[in-house]
Amino acid sequence: MSEELAKQQKTRLNKLQKRLRREMGRAIEDFNMIEDGDKIMVCLSGGKDSFAMLDILMNLQKSAPISFEIVAVNLDQKQPGFPEHVLPAYLSDIGVPFHIIERDTYSVVKEVIPEGKTTCSLCSRLRRGTLYGFAEEIGANKIALGHHRDDILETFFLNMFYGGKLKSMPPKLVSDDGRNMVIRPLAYAREKDIMAYADLREFPIIPCNLCGSQDGLQRQVVKEMLQDWDKHHPGRIETMFRSLRHVVPSHLVDTELFDFQGLQRGYAHGIADPDAAVNSVSTSQKAVPETIDILSL
Repeated sequence: MSEELAKQQKTRLNKLQKRLRREMGRAIEDFNMIEDGDKIMVCLSGGKDSFAMLDILMNLQKSAPISFEIVAVNLDQKQPGFPEHVLPAYLSDIGVPFHIIERDTYSVVKEVIPEGKTTCSLCSRLRRGTLYGFAEEIGANKIALGHHRDDILETFFLNMFYGGKLKSMPPKLVSDDGRNMVIRPLAYAREKDIMAYADLREFPIIPCNLCGSQDGLQRQVVKEMLQDWDKHHPGRIETMFRSLRHVVPSHLVDTELFDFQGLQRGYAHGIADPDAAVNSVSTSQKAVPETIDILSL
């Protein structure tokens, strides 16, 4: 590599790191993801997203005004050909505490799911249960996942197209049993920035040959749709993601989200007591499953 090319790559790496660090910092602040004294279990799959998340989190940790602990955790699902030495070597080299959990979920998924059917749903549930339980074992009060802005948009359209719901992956949530808190520090980061950063940082990427290589996945179809929009309509992705942060319940059609029956003439927007209207709706909201495809790390 020439000296000039090396200089250009270093400059690009610095710019990407600053951008990802800024976006992660903003997401952490907006959703109060990390607090003083937190012990964060960073779920490392071996993919570009989780590598970038760990890298930027460790970078932020050095200059953060609060003190928090990071522990990297990988779930070895015993997939054939999985290079077991890669992650321990990498994590030891960068000096972060880590655990490798060994669970043969691969055999379970292959035994239960018929050949040719997608494995994501069962695989996700098995991973989620294992990771949630292990977080309690090590005393981690936050579980960090590597989902980014594009994942959030994809899940939004997946739920709308196939689930009949307007919902996505929230940047921060508490598990159904109330015992675990999940955070997604990359919620504002673009996938193409993460890809470029991973290439420049030369992370030892480990491909998933259980679900990532399946053809015809609904998520892949939606991903290609968004990529096509991004290519032919620059700025559309940013606008769509911005819409998820500016919801207007009174202009949708969910009677459990907004009190349409209680609207009255003579008041601004038809609401005599805005606080009462909000409270009456919130107490009647039904619990819904988290996402279609949770924990696609």
